[in-house]
Amino acid sequence: MSERAHGGSGALWGAVCWVVGILALLVGMVPAAGSRLPGRVATHWNGTGRPDGSMPLWAAALVPALIWAVVVAGAGLAVWRANVRRGGAARGWAGAVLLPAGVFLVGVQASIVRANLDRADWHEAGSVTGWALGTLAVATVVGLAAWRVAGRRAPAPGPAQDGPRMVLPDGQRLMWFSRASNPWLHAVAALAGGVAVAAALVAVVGVTTPPWSVIVPVALSSVLVLGCASVQATVSEKGLKVSFGPFGWPARRWALQDIESARSEYRRPTQVGGWGYRLSGLGTTVMLRGGECLVIRARGKDFAVSVDDAERGAALLNSLGGRRSG
Repeated sequence: MSERAHGGSGALWGAVCWVVGILALLVGMVPAAGSRLPGRVATHWNGTGRPDGSMPLWAAALVPALIWAVVVAGAGLAVWRANVRRGGAARGWAGAVLLPAGVFLVGVQASIVRANLDRADWHEAGSVTGWALGTLAVATVVGLAAWRVAGRRAPAPGPAQDGPRMVLPDGQRLMWFSRASNPWLHAVAALAGGVAVAAALVAVVGVTTPPWSVIVPVALSSVLVLGCASVQATVSEKGLKVSFGPFGWPARRWALQDIESARSEYRRPTQVGGWGYRLSGLGTTVMLRGGECLVIRARGKDFAVSVDDAERGAALLNSLGGRRSG
């Protein structure tokens, strides 16, 4: 399977988990706190921070879910039109809309539930101004980060050559890029993150005390798995750089003078002990999918990363190293 197919499948699974998770939170928060809410809940506040509009419990749960469905449908339509026109770039921009929109809707729903909690009548609901501003700020930060990631474009790889070395034109600088991702690791990270967010929201709205023993390890696991779910390898005159996660951080770097040799090698997860960042008798392997890996020998140790077009990356590394030593 190509790197593009892996990336597209990972993005699809991540989007599905996000859409379903947000929908479950929007629909489930009101029923979860139903015994502590009035028959109608305040859903609108005037300029002075006093409630001036309400909905029955079923509507308070259904309306945000319908709004979310409209947002998702709009993003899905954008992706479909991009596919029809063979312009897949819209997938990234659709994700940049879904992420902040989901955060904002969940934050607003949580603030509404919290404001109505343990009130005898919806007219007695507390203010949501502070929560609304905080939610807007968080959604804005998430949106800006998502737009930044969606706007990234990898430069085109250097000219294709066969063998472990290639002829380097004089006076030209060549670079090689390759990415890979694992859709199952993305799904695990999304699921763990959803569990952590759900537990935190339940605690924030006052339904129960904060279950930190669950929130902290699950949230940390989500971040760690997400960081190992995608990788990008870059070969340039500076050497090799391997970046992890959606933001390209953290990263490992090897200077050309430290790389003794580079090669392409077929490896399977069973050979290195599983998926992710693995240590085995073969050295260190970043295993996201079985198949072609770029393997370098540096400082007497092997490091491998499972990316497509590994033979060309190895050839460029060997040639750049030969040019410098020559």
